[in-house]
Amino acid sequence: MRNFNFRTLNELRQKSEELGAAHVLFEEDRDRIRSALARKVRAGGVTLGNSLAIHPMEGCDAEPDGRPGELTWRRYERFARGGAKLVWFEATAVCEEGRANPRQIWIRPGNVDDFARLHERMERLHRERWGTSDDLLIPLQLTHSGRYSQPRRIIPVHNPAVDRKTGVPDDYPILSDGELERLEDVYLEAARLGFQAGFRAFDLKVTHGYLLSELIGAKTRPGRYGGPLENRTRFIRNVLGKLRAEFGSRVTYCMRLGVYEGVPYVRREPDGAGEPLPYPLPYRWGFGVDENDPLRPDLGEVKQAIQWFQDWGVELLNVSMGCPYFNPHIGRPFEKPDEGNYEQPEHPLLGVDRHFRVAGELQRAFPGLPMVGTGYSWLQKYSINAAARNIEDGNIRIAGMGRNALAYPDFAADALEKGELDELRVCKTLTYCTFLMRQKNHPLGQFPTGCPPFDKLVYGPIMKEAREAKRRAEAGARQE
Repeated sequence: MRNFNFRTLNELRQKSEELGAAHVLFEEDRDRIRSALARKVRAGGVTLGNSLAIHPMEGCDAEPDGRPGELTWRRYERFARGGAKLVWFEATAVCEEGRANPRQIWIRPGNVDDFARLHERMERLHRERWGTSDDLLIPLQLTHSGRYSQPRRIIPVHNPAVDRKTGVPDDYPILSDGELERLEDVYLEAARLGFQAGFRAFDLKVTHGYLLSELIGAKTRPGRYGGPLENRTRFIRNVLGKLRAEFGSRVTYCMRLGVYEGVPYVRREPDGAGEPLPYPLPYRWGFGVDENDPLRPDLGEVKQAIQWFQDWGVELLNVSMGCPYFNPHIGRPFEKPDEGNYEQPEHPLLGVDRHFRVAGELQRAFPGLPMVGTGYSWLQKYSINAAARNIEDGNIRIAGMGRNALAYPDFAADALEKGELDELRVCKTLTYCTFLMRQKNHPLGQFPTGCPPFDKLVYGPIMKEAREAKRRAEAGARQE
């Protein structure tokens, strides 16, 4: 269903008002847009040169041994030249069994030099284009994919709705407290390798349904890592403590936090609309979820956790929500779903409004902790109008782009230099990148992902190959 059909900013504003998307506001003046986006932001020991970020966007294009592949290098070279002063390096597995696919980036002793060369290349290209890299921050996102690890799911807690969505039986084993405790040191070792490679910022990924995201919502888990919020944040507290003991003030401590998980959605037939899977009440799973109405956020625990994270050393917070595996419209409002997935169950502007409302409430509650906002890409060329207004109003310190950075890696340069984006280059949220991420019928077990519509020379042929591989696989399944 097509929703973005606005010819002017005024038409988009009118639609926002009609839908009650009261938090989707816009700055019109180009000079004020440029001024807002050019604001410097202090994050730990670094002063970022502007208020624009590129979110951690996985390319699924590493080599089997985890080192960056040819397309990985190309993507980060483009990002480095693009002008954003916060380039959040993608989800990097801390161990092989924690990879979400066989081409996920994975840092280990045998490939540290590859990461080091890529990091140095990014800084050098940024200096050549922008004069300095002293105001550039490249956090390495440390992750374990947990339930979405391949080939074996690794879960810290059972959630009946998510188990049903992912096909996990009730008696599937969960990680023990001892296994989680040992995994804390695996995170520390991965950070040591990242520091050796030149990274001076580390992010704990606590979002999108992965291990730490499930753990922070593990209200029904027994033992030291479940139940009360103090226990559910124990792993994060311990890892942050170990990182601070190891690196002190030599690095910036970051976190991408899923502040509202929501519930799983499925495709309803025959119209294809998304609808929630049936769920029990009270809904005692997930983080930031209203137990009496899990379709709504509840930020009570979220604010308490963020206060603790700040006390434990977190200096930069990237605000996210939802899980791309079971409710993608929450995290990234879209114009078109990836093939076979459900249609938007709400107007995408309401999803954008949820992002802005929740992030704004959190940023205002913690004015001393710079936060990165999400949810801008669906607004297309008007995304920077909304970003500037949110920054001007104190609702966020940094505006981040994810899908749009794949389509338009130098969006920041145009935003800062012109105060507007090129309508012919902005992401149209058609979700081809997600389609590629879901395709496994590749000799290496995973197709690389990018933007086929706006990076046609590279990803157009890959898209064609992925569709053909899917067609062959479906035809073979029908013959069996």
